[in-house]
Amino acid sequence: MTSPNCLPLLVSKKWEAVQYYYVGGMPEAAAAFLERGLLEDARSIQNQILSDYERDVSKHLSRTEAEYAIAAWRSIPSHLGRENKKFVFGHIAQGARARNYQSGITWLEQAGLVTKVRRISKPGLPLCPYADDAAFKLFLLDVGLLGAMVRLDKSTVIGGSAIFEEFKGALTEQYVCQQLVSECGFTPYYWPAENSSGEIDFLAQGDNQVYAIEVKAEENLRSKSLRAFKQKHPWVSAVRFSMSGFREQDWMCNVPLYAIPSKALWSPEGER
Repeated sequence: MTSPNCLPLLVSKKWEAVQYYYVGGMPEAAAAFLERGLLEDARSIQNQILSDYERDVSKHLSRTEAEYAIAAWRSIPSHLGRENKKFVFGHIAQGARARNYQSGITWLEQAGLVTKVRRISKPGLPLCPYADDAAFKLFLLDVGLLGAMVRLDKSTVIGGSAIFEEFKGALTEQYVCQQLVSECGFTPYYWPAENSSGEIDFLAQGDNQVYAIEVKAEENLRSKSLRAFKQKHPWVSAVRFSMSGFREQDWMCNVPLYAIPSKALWSPEGER
């Protein structure tokens, strides 16, 4: 199977960052785009990759298992497009039950096609013991493939649109998730507030450190949930990824989306 490019086109401008949302980091798709500079060349390759993946599922699983796995796979964009991105089996089909889809999702995860981001109950070290296998989000392996799955037009991504703003958040979280995995080598988790009034998009465990991560698709620098989480758990390092430039505060750092691999920027100088 094709795997995402471990060294994506490093973006240094907002234009290039948005462009990357469309092209993604799949080697064949990126190469096709770079050859002629045409976004539609990348999309053609992405569509072929998606088709190949579904054929691979059918080759390796029984007919029934493959049907469940593909149904779960195809439902990921609709889950990510919701405000609450938690994976809900009932959103796949009416009356869908977890036991029918779990083995297919496990296969997708082991094949590297999806990343399962599990919920944690608290930000302790290590994070893994506090994870809940029954509550999770599913992300694809590449942001470009996500756009291809929902047939997102290039003019919508590059030109911007008011009706695109909500799904742009899904693309940004997808991008951040794959960067955490492929560039930083982290296993991402997430944390929801008990009263559902706030959520930490991702948590990751570094060297003797827990990072609480907030993702912003634009330049909105308000971080109420992140600040409250930091106040309750002062030992975590709070970091926000956004379209804005680097900004260091006494309690958190804003890191540009293109600079996610630069982990030295993630913590205020006093915490390093």
